Amino acid sequence: MAEIDRNGLRERFWANVPMDKMTQKEWEALCDGCGKCCLNKLEDEETGEVVLTRVACRLLDDSTCLCSQYPIRHQFVPECIVMSPKTIAENMYWLPQTCAYRLVTEGRDLYHWHPLISGDPMSVHEAGVSMRGLTVPEFEVDDDDWENHIIEEPT
Repeated sequence: MAEIDRNGLRERFWANVPMDKMTQKEWEALCDGCGKCCLNKLEDEETGEVVLTRVACRLLDDSTCLCSQYPIRHQFVPECIVMSPKTIAENMYWLPQTCAYRLVTEGRDLYHWHPLISGDPMSVHEAGVSMRGLTVPEFEVDDDDWENHIIEEPT
């Protein structure tokens, strides 16, 4: 039986527990807080390639890289995608390359800077992987100008 830490998480649950058997707390803990999933993306209709822009959802707090209204986000952004073990497969194509949900689904381990590995929620920012300080709010950029804000994913 896996040992449970003081945060109520099983030891290395991401490597040892199927996603559909994770607790809600474990599922939420997979998020590293990088903010990349809250960036508006562009998809090439011909190739299916998805690129990031630095144009952020109106609810992204640029200083924390977290949703400012997470529990009630759908009241403000109805199209916000809820990630779950049931929806992960259909949404993998747009998840960031460093995303723990993608990594776990692909059978890969988390990066050393992930808070579950480092024990520090700031490690994602200190590693330069997050979007902290790099975004512009979507209400400041016309949809037609998003392509002017395409960025490479910080990895």
